[in-house]
Amino acid sequence: MPAFRTDRSLPRADASAAAMSRIFAITGALHFIRPEIFDPIVPRRLPGPSRSWTYGSGAAEFLLAGLVASRRFRSLGGLLAACFLVAVFPANLRTMRVVRRQPLPARLVALARLPMQVPLIALALRVGRDDAGPR
Repeated sequence: MPAFRTDRSLPRADASAAAMSRIFAITGALHFIRPEIFDPIVPRRLPGPSRSWTYGSGAAEFLLAGLVASRRFRSLGGLLAACFLVAVFPANLRTMRVVRRQPLPARLVALARLPMQVPLIALALRVGRDDAGPR
């Protein structure tokens, strides 16, 4: 048996968790590498500077990546990931307003993000539920 496993050799539940963990890790990193992308989509109703919310959201995504990647905490991570995705949905809606005067590709990406939230929430719930059995 090889010293490491690729996603193709992982059971389906583990592969889904690995994919979700990567999504959160990459997006979390982007919050710190390019925070100016996320600052404008922070809903104005939230108190404090947008940058604080951007960094907080990025940190939360790193935490979720770790929880979902860990078999021990995956059921909790899946539930928290679904809750997080629901909580940040207003920012995804705000993205549509922010990009309305930007070039077409930016508007298309923003538009595509909205319907992607539903399958991501479902995946997060499935990842958490698939690993809820005995360890």
